[in-house]
Amino acid sequence: MAEEKNKLIVSNLTKRFGDLLVLNDISFNVKQNEFLSIVGPTGCGKTTFLNSISKLYDITSGEILLNNEPVDLKKHNLAYIFQEYSNMPWLTVEQNIAFGLKIKNKGKEYIAQQVEWALDLVGLTKYRNYYPDQLSASMLQRAVIARAFAVEPELLLMDEPYGQLDIELRFKLEDELVRLWEKTNTTIIFITHNIEEAVYMSERILVLSNKPTEIKAEIKNGLPRPRDIAHPDFIELRNKVTDLIKWW
Repeated sequence: MAEEKNKLIVSNLTKRFGDLLVLNDISFNVKQNEFLSIVGPTGCGKTTFLNSISKLYDITSGEILLNNEPVDLKKHNLAYIFQEYSNMPWLTVEQNIAFGLKIKNKGKEYIAQQVEWALDLVGLTKYRNYYPDQLSASMLQRAVIARAFAVEPELLLMDEPYGQLDIELRFKLEDELVRLWEKTNTTIIFITHNIEEAVYMSERILVLSNKPTEIKAEIKNGLPRPRDIAHPDFIELRNKVTDLIKWW
């Protein structure tokens, strides 16, 4: 990417729940406009990690800086896409996308402009007046992605957003996400248990250990785009990450 400065700096992040140590002295940086994937065994604390960055959890010790300042949701523009669909069933697609902008007290003209842009970005303009129960799984997730991108987040956190989808649909939404990332230059941290997904999308992969969670390995991913999952280089990198997780 054009700019190489750090967007996020995590230093000595530690999180305990009572006597249970979940995150153990984790430190790493995320470059501006970088697409970072995080993988690790089930239950290792990947969601706790994102919840700590987003301030949903208070950390036990350490420091998390966004733009060289402590993360402050009143100042910094974050978006979080959860594992479950988070569309509000009583709102239309258009109203769901506008929701975050209204929470941020944006003006009507700006909201209308951003909603139009986001609808077009994910191909849901024709379905703007549909309610969530009228949408397919793909459309539901695209609406969630549109809501996140509509607020033009400086940091987008994604917690296994495609884990419940079938393979064909997952591949389609992965391609859409890469396209949106390339178009908007948003900084993305993507949590996944799917190693192929991490290799397919990200520029760098952090491999987490089991609890108490530490960073076991950091792998740079310089494979050219669009990526071919059948290419020997892709398979080699996927196997490398798999081996790091397999021998626990």
